[in-house]
Amino acid sequence: MSPSERSDTHGNPASEARASRPPEVRAAVPPARPSSRGKPTKPGVPNLPPSEDGHHHGTLTALVIGAVGVVYGDIGTSPLYTMAECLHGPHGLAPTPANVYGIISLIVWSITMVVTVKYLSFLMKADNHGEGGIMALLALVPSENRPKPSGQVGKLALLVIIGAALLFGDGIITPAISVLSATEGLSVATTKLQPYVVPLTVTILAGLFAIQKKGTGGIGKAFGPVMVVWFAVLAGLGLYNITKDPRILGALSPHHALSFFARNGWHGFRVLGGVVLAVTGGEALYADMGHFGRNPIRVAWLGLVFPALCLCYLGQGANALANPVSVQTPFYSMLPSGPWIYGAVALASFATIIASQALISGAFSLTQQAIRLGYFPRIRILHTSTESEGQIFLPMLNRGLAISCIALVLVFRKSSELAAAYGLAVSGTMAITSVVFYVVTRDNWGWSRGKSLALLLVFLAFDLPFLGANALKFFDGGYLPFCVGVVFVLVMVSWRIGRSYLADKMRTLSSPVDEFLEALPSRIIGRVPGVGVVLASQSGGIPPVLNILVRRFRVVHEHLVLVTIVTDHVPEVPAERRHRIEPLGNDVLRVILHYGYMQTPNVPEALLPALFEAGLDVAPTDVTYFLGRETLLHGPEGHMSGVLEAFFLTLSRNVRSATDYFSLPANQVVELGIQLDL
Repeated sequence: MSPSERSDTHGNPASEARASRPPEVRAAVPPARPSSRGKPTKPGVPNLPPSEDGHHHGTLTALVIGAVGVVYGDIGTSPLYTMAECLHGPHGLAPTPANVYGIISLIVWSITMVVTVKYLSFLMKADNHGEGGIMALLALVPSENRPKPSGQVGKLALLVIIGAALLFGDGIITPAISVLSATEGLSVATTKLQPYVVPLTVTILAGLFAIQKKGTGGIGKAFGPVMVVWFAVLAGLGLYNITKDPRILGALSPHHALSFFARNGWHGFRVLGGVVLAVTGGEALYADMGHFGRNPIRVAWLGLVFPALCLCYLGQGANALANPVSVQTPFYSMLPSGPWIYGAVALASFATIIASQALISGAFSLTQQAIRLGYFPRIRILHTSTESEGQIFLPMLNRGLAISCIALVLVFRKSSELAAAYGLAVSGTMAITSVVFYVVTRDNWGWSRGKSLALLLVFLAFDLPFLGANALKFFDGGYLPFCVGVVFVLVMVSWRIGRSYLADKMRTLSSPVDEFLEALPSRIIGRVPGVGVVLASQSGGIPPVLNILVRRFRVVHEHLVLVTIVTDHVPEVPAERRHRIEPLGNDVLRVILHYGYMQTPNVPEALLPALFEAGLDVAPTDVTYFLGRETLLHGPEGHMSGVLEAFFLTLSRNVRSATDYFSLPANQVVELGIQLDL
């Protein structure tokens, strides 16, 4: 069996995936700067602690309001379903006073330790030039801990791949459970509206994903004020119900959480699978750090979000003590009877849409980072704003998320059923983030093993019990994010390994520069006017596509330019540092174009200034681009075999073309082919 498939990696910088560590691209790490402790960081390692928040434009108030809308949407809608899962879900406990006190104590202290201490106090210090998230964290890890070449994936990188894949699993559940839990308030107002809950949820989700292509710039301005109102309502309802039974404030004592486990044993441990829903927005908080900076996010949390959430959960606890049946709909049961519920449903729906929007945008950003770092195939990325580079739209991913979310609503039909599937992905990613952060503190911050290990154990004391409790819900729905994660792990691992094997193969087919330049005059019959740009995956040697061009046509352009894309370990590379020029002689230049892992390369836009600097003042239409296109063979001779090779061939067949991805003018592109067995 020898099915073939086409890829356009030969001779093009699809190895823009620099941090995937394929050998065809070289590391380009910014110089180390002094840390806040006054000690220099290790050579070749991005500096930590990070830059200040000064690069974020706007007043502190505006940034805080924006952070409330974007960063805290996910965790802010957790009160809609967390208590219901703990006291009414399939693994919940009866709402006795002792259980209510214990669960409220667990929720409040989990929020305190996981969000306030872990993410706000420590993880947000580990930024990569202002950007956070699990992929940015990997970019900070010294190269010896990153994936190895020749088809190997390092242990730490594999952990990050798994964590990122689990976030995709979380991405299909969050919009479904958030919007569904909001619209379920209609059935609280009147049972006559129960049949309309699912259709309304599907309609809202369909509309949400439909508007993604228009960008979030306009509606994003309204996110902050709406969420400020939402948190004010949470705080107000909490206070209103606390006044009915102030004794619930005693749940703030951690001894209730400890006695809860002593009293309920194994069943109490299982309830942690519901408690974790209260902290599901922690990872998103870290990933969105680059949008607003650490200070506005911290001010928003400590000044509004954290107090509002604590008051709301305490109010739900007080309401549960007075009316145990209220745990079925903990949020709406706090409201006075009457038309208030309809307004609350509308506000909750807006809040869950905002929470879903934030997660969808996060999935887009995570995918873009994975593409640029070489862990994900190239798919179409559209920029929806001329002012903000971070506003992007990925049509293929958007369709996949939309279909998955709507399918979940139609299959599960109740937020309580979906809650069983929720939490496994988030808790898994949180545990992985703690482990990678441990490596950063050791190798970047220079902490002692004892200090780093002590902090890791504190983090894992929460992460691992949450992960274990959610693993018990595997057959109740936890298999959903797990299966989604397995698919994405397979995609990212096979793509990384396949790209590294391809890089090795292309290296063996490259020829030395001196040898090529010396033999060039005798191998061609002439040179034609204009500039020939050869996209090369390696920044050394002569790419195979140029050898094929010389051998087959015996004619080259008057000026030859070898272009390689390098992805630096920073989110963005400024335009003034975009290119580096290396004259090779005989009218041959090498141009290295540098991009950050959150940028999409535009070769013509970046190349023309470099050519002008090199003395070539040419019109854009006088440039011809040469790309390589391989036919990859599924044969016995290559090193890659089995499921991974078949999967890689399938991915390569459907990958976005290099012409499109690098914004090349299609009518000026020439592709030359070669057959390879990896």
